[in-house]
Amino acid sequence: MNEKRAPEAREVVSRAYAKVVSVPAAQTCCGPGPKGTLARRAGYRDEEIAALPSEAVVNSFGCGNPLSYGEVCEGDVVLDLGSGAGIDVVLAARKVGPTGRAIGVDMTDQMIAKARAVIAEAGLTNAEIRKGLIEELPVETASVDWVISNCVINLSPEKSRVFAEIARVLKPGGRVLISNVIAEGLPPAVLEDLRFYSCCVAGALSEKEYRDGLARAGLVDVEIHQCLELSLPQVEALLESDRRAFERADRCGKEPGEAGVAACDLASACAGKVWAAEISARKPSS
Repeated sequence: MNEKRAPEAREVVSRAYAKVVSVPAAQTCCGPGPKGTLARRAGYRDEEIAALPSEAVVNSFGCGNPLSYGEVCEGDVVLDLGSGAGIDVVLAARKVGPTGRAIGVDMTDQMIAKARAVIAEAGLTNAEIRKGLIEELPVETASVDWVISNCVINLSPEKSRVFAEIARVLKPGGRVLISNVIAEGLPPAVLEDLRFYSCCVAGALSEKEYRDGLARAGLVDVEIHQCLELSLPQVEALLESDRRAFERADRCGKEPGEAGVAACDLASACAGKVWAAEISARKPSS
């Protein structure tokens, strides 16, 4: 995306998620649905879901479980980029224990309020949510052991800034764990349409772009794990959820049917070009 459109893209994303999180789950046509549905698909274990506040689960929009493939330990400091309703912040806070800390950063007021309520319901005193952009983190330099992110970096219109911020806030030897969608060769109609930017597809990077971007930021040992191709129905669901989330936030002068046809047509063009992946990297120790 042209970075001149960054403020517009960021506003689209924030409005869409503010609207979605404000609608009860039972009333959303593409939202969380029954408690735990999306969370289970994203890789959270049943016992993790059962121990979480309900609002964290039904408002989870992630595409993976970044904490599942790291070695977060008691006493660590974990930073979650785009923390949403707080599901990963709560899980991280429980992993690091009372001597550690979990910090979430989000730009959307409604999500921040939801996450703070979730943290309070969970009774956690070692977790907090800060308002800010993931391109300009309100976090001290070299202050965190782990950066995690769950299907959020693809929402950023300025990913090179995100990677630079990850490198800045990590302590020497610290690691980043990212669950995200990656894509290769998407049609221009998807890449240039903000209706498809508010969730997973339009802003997705390729595997090479991830490797190069993290390396340019100074991170090493970049690895991409469990790269699973999304089926045509899964791609259709992603594009449709993008389109409907955008419409709920801003009709943009289009009839719902018009946008829906576009989503359906474009899904076939995206099939075989979209994958779910787990990405990790490390900041050098010196």
